[in-house]
Amino acid sequence: MDTTTLAEMTGNIATVGYGLAAIGPGIGIGIIVGKTAEAMARQPELRGQLQTTMFIGIAFTEILTLLAIVTGFIF
Repeated sequence: MDTTTLAEMTGNIATVGYGLAAIGPGIGIGIIVGKTAEAMARQPELRGQLQTTMFIGIAFTEILTLLAIVTGFIF
């Protein structure tokens, strides 16, 4: 086998891996925002607390995405 073929194949697999890693956080953020909007509709007086909690959840979800990107560059 040629070494350039192996390097090319590794790059393609890494790209697919990153794409799959980005799906999870995208779904997670969608669920977080949707549930927060649902909770705000049910109890509007808790809007501020719900938004704060939502932004913290989004931040943690985005950190997981950034870790996936960095891991892809390291390995």
